[in-house]
Amino acid sequence: MKVLDTEIADVKVVVPQVFRDARGYFCETYSAARYREAGIAADFVQDNESLSSKGVLRGLHWQAAGHAQAKLVRVIRGAVWDVAVDIRSGSPTFGRHVAATLTGESGLQLYIPRGFAHGFIVLEDDTIFSYKCDRPYCPGAERGMQFDDPALGIEWPDVGVPLTLSGKDRRHPPLSGIEPWKEG
Repeated sequence: MKVLDTEIADVKVVVPQVFRDARGYFCETYSAARYREAGIAADFVQDNESLSSKGVLRGLHWQAAGHAQAKLVRVIRGAVWDVAVDIRSGSPTFGRHVAATLTGESGLQLYIPRGFAHGFIVLEDDTIFSYKCDRPYCPGAERGMQFDDPALGIEWPDVGVPLTLSGKDRRHPPLSGIEPWKEG
């Protein structure tokens, strides 16, 4: 496994070692000891999975301070373009984002620490997206931000089909309307 830095400190791309042969492949998708050695020390307590069609856009989401979650995200089947936006109060990279294409074929993972909004657009039909969280989901702490706020400068890829968003995701405020994240 290799862990690559991104343009924003603390957000990491994880490149697993994949062993392929005539039977298919094998890879270790998570090992607490190995990840801790690589600087990812989150104690994950919950796994989530979604199935989506091409053009589904989920995000940008996070959990408020007392329930904030670090996430380790990956695609099991298909492909997504995944985005993490820094919303940490006082951060020199506040409002900036990191994006990576994650596919079932590549096995790449993205580690998103607490204090980041997260979202993704699905690039292929029948995509299975999986993520580990270091705290349980709390409905009352759910927060969101407008995915296409021009202030974020996110250039979402054109996937050739109309976007599909939840009603909630269509109504989130822009960056200027959110309370920056603070640990607590």
